[in-house]
Amino acid sequence: MCYPELKVISIHVGQAGVQTGNACWELFCLEHNIGPDGAALDDAAQPNSRDDPFNTFFHTGSTGRHVPRAVYVDLEPSVVDQVRVGKYKELFHPEQLISGKEDAANNYARGHYTVGKDMVDRVMERVRKTADQCTGLQGFLVFHSFGGGTGSGFTSLLMERLSVDYGKKSKLEFSVYPAPQVSTAVVEPYNSILTTHTTLEHSDCAFMVDNEAIYDICHHNMDIESPGYLNLNRLMGQIVSSITASLRFDGALNVDLTEFQTNLVPYPRIHFPLVTYSPIVSAEKAYHEQLTVTEITSACFEPTNQMVKCDPRRGKYMACCMLYRGDVTPKDVNAAIANVKTRRSVQFVDWCPTGFKVGINYQPPTVVPGGDLAKVQRAVCMLSNTTAIAEAWARLDHKFDLMYAKRAFVHWYVGEGMEEGEFSEAREDMAALEKDYEEVGKSDQDFEHDDEEY
Repeated sequence: MCYPELKVISIHVGQAGVQTGNACWELFCLEHNIGPDGAALDDAAQPNSRDDPFNTFFHTGSTGRHVPRAVYVDLEPSVVDQVRVGKYKELFHPEQLISGKEDAANNYARGHYTVGKDMVDRVMERVRKTADQCTGLQGFLVFHSFGGGTGSGFTSLLMERLSVDYGKKSKLEFSVYPAPQVSTAVVEPYNSILTTHTTLEHSDCAFMVDNEAIYDICHHNMDIESPGYLNLNRLMGQIVSSITASLRFDGALNVDLTEFQTNLVPYPRIHFPLVTYSPIVSAEKAYHEQLTVTEITSACFEPTNQMVKCDPRRGKYMACCMLYRGDVTPKDVNAAIANVKTRRSVQFVDWCPTGFKVGINYQPPTVVPGGDLAKVQRAVCMLSNTTAIAEAWARLDHKFDLMYAKRAFVHWYVGEGMEEGEFSEAREDMAALEKDYEEVGKSDQDFEHDDEEY
């Protein structure tokens, strides 16, 4: 059964948010047989009822064209202008594409306090109009980067406002995590830690995607010599599609947004699941692979298929959400998961020993014509809450400390009206987050030892 009455609004912030948005909407249009101008490409996608599966992500205009429930925001015009003149320019309502005159210049404080402040009301007004068209709004998907000024500063401002106006709705983030390989700014650690601190209490679940991890996947699994942003973003599009497929298509076991949180977030702050996707193969390789349910399931536990670089064998799992799509039966899934449980490397925390949540969706993955991925009959996206992801925070905190010890670049932030105390406050919050992960990974024996010390 599908959840036809639930609607989701996507908000794409900054260059990374807008460009990943382009890849996602390109894929959603292909999946739902909708042309670049929003017109249905076959009779199946004609607006015959309010309960059509694409109504989750699209609403139907008066002329019968499908319009994405999306808002694009950037503080400078060039990236959004590419959408305004690109292949999908007729898909979006002109007012959904919002851009300012001057950018945040890689500065969290500009995105949050000065330039961003002036634009947030316009954006909230557009979000409100989009929300008014939804019967049964379930929540928001917010796409942004941690490292950019708009992606960090403006997103955290927007999330605060969404919490005030839509407190009960789910807010899920798709965040591009800074990576050494494809670094765009020296001050990324500052922006990342400031935005994580500010949005921690406003976000229900954040799926982090590390550019370097995706870069390596494109390079090794798909033999792309030097992957560009389009390659990275299309892979991210597949992940977003898998996570939201159960809202849009029928299946044997469906999972909606609130179910993700219930199953993946044991404590409010521990809400950064690790995302893994399989199979990621080029067309040349796919012919020689079996890609059975057991194979793609066990591939999810390989570090090479993860969207964030960390070693899950060094951490413990709290929960795993396996989202299958395509030619998959519950019987195959049970066998595949039983096979995984026999491995010693997959360790669960002792207060949550079973920990597998499964979604099965009959819609096979769609691939973009001329894209990198092979057309396959089945795929799986695994969302796992593991203590290993704390490694990613530790790396970022270390970089932050190196710069902040010298107070490097801090004057740019203070000059935009931010207080220096906010840096140390954010850093303390991140230290607490690392500690939280350490605590949840402890076993009962560790706690007994702690008690003895007191």
